[in-house]
Amino acid sequence: MLKKLNRQVLPIPKRPIKILQFGEGNFLRAFCDWMVDVLNEKTDFNGNVQIIQPIAQGMSAMINVQDGLYHVVLNGKHTKEDRLITCVDSAINPYDDYKQFLALAENSDLEFVFSNTTEAGIAFNENDKTYDVLPESFPGKVTALLLHRYKTNKKQLTFLPCELIEKNGTTLKSVVHQYVDLWKLPADFKNWLNTNVHFCNTLVDRIVPGFPKETIHEIHERTGYEDNLAVMAEPFHLWVIEAPEHVRKSLPLEKAGLQVKFVPDLTPYRTRKVRILNGAHTALVPVAYLKGLRTVRESVDDKEVGDYLMKAIHEEIIPTLDLPKSELVQFADEVIERFQNPFIKHELASIALNSISKYKVRVLPSVLGYISLKKELPKRLLYSLAALIKFYKGEGRPVNDTPEILEFFKKAWAGNDAVQAAKLVLGNKDFWGQDLNEIEGLNKLVTEDLKAIELNA
Repeated sequence: MLKKLNRQVLPIPKRPIKILQFGEGNFLRAFCDWMVDVLNEKTDFNGNVQIIQPIAQGMSAMINVQDGLYHVVLNGKHTKEDRLITCVDSAINPYDDYKQFLALAENSDLEFVFSNTTEAGIAFNENDKTYDVLPESFPGKVTALLLHRYKTNKKQLTFLPCELIEKNGTTLKSVVHQYVDLWKLPADFKNWLNTNVHFCNTLVDRIVPGFPKETIHEIHERTGYEDNLAVMAEPFHLWVIEAPEHVRKSLPLEKAGLQVKFVPDLTPYRTRKVRILNGAHTALVPVAYLKGLRTVRESVDDKEVGDYLMKAIHEEIIPTLDLPKSELVQFADEVIERFQNPFIKHELASIALNSISKYKVRVLPSVLGYISLKKELPKRLLYSLAALIKFYKGEGRPVNDTPEILEFFKKAWAGNDAVQAAKLVLGNKDFWGQDLNEIEGLNKLVTEDLKAIELNA
């Protein structure tokens, strides 16, 4: 008989709330909250997390039914662990009670704010014209919360956003200042904000497939509890944080043995991750999918596609990066091992979302860097571009992008002509920021690859 998961069944010591967290999704719960739980166990941090639901519809009710308790299931080649997370105090929905939300700012124990509101979350909404009612945008909510803190205890706060955008902390601070100006807030508040509130840029890395529905019954049997919030993650984790020294001391994640780096500049680490891990994903998807493969693991394990990916990483991506080669090779080896994790079923179709913008950010810089460095074309990364053009032809494949991009490809392939399609796609400056046809030999190579792919389809 499975037991219900709650704090009556499991009497866990009460801890002060030191962290607010905007977002209740799988990633934050399997990454940040998992780290805080380890931090409580291994150090004297002694702090809990208060979750804030960032949009009107969310998981607050589910979280509160289990009193914030849930399991993180780590599955890897050499790791298998079910960890009961006890650091989440509760979750609130500010759409139900705005005053309760603002009152969180009065907590004198509060030191940190985490967030993951998706890449689109850190954005200005001009319709949030006042703080008298709950702002719709995440930065609007943050500004209202900070104003209430200024009016009550004025203690400093540190923001560690986990949104996957470059300079996420700097961007959040910038949008908060837009609301300060829009709402005509006092100069004294602005001064306090600039002096006492720290917005740190961060980089996060962990694959989190989410709720393990295929194995949840086994997890229930192992743990003895019914858990509707269990979340599966890979063992690998990395959090790179640009922060003042006081943040490192107040949040001693490194002392807990966690893979956390406090650095003066995270740019090289971001570039490494985006080019190698994300770039490998994006380059792999169309090539593997057109070969009939459907998951990352089976693609890497496939002799032909796996060899293609290894050579693309080691011969065309790594040479363009400005970090010690040994460090880059080690990271690449870790990435391949993560891709081969037998417990992570990572569908190519899910990675294929918005592949045009992903190719521009994740792969094109390696292409251009390689050309600049070697004075020749990176054949494997450009083969991926040819495969991407074919992939976007549709024909029953899981193409998922903006209506404008889908319409463009429909017209590009209207004549069913690979030469014309390649020319139009490569020449789309809205896609790439430049006309790729102007790079010597690039159109010829991509067109030849595209013709061969069409012939073998």
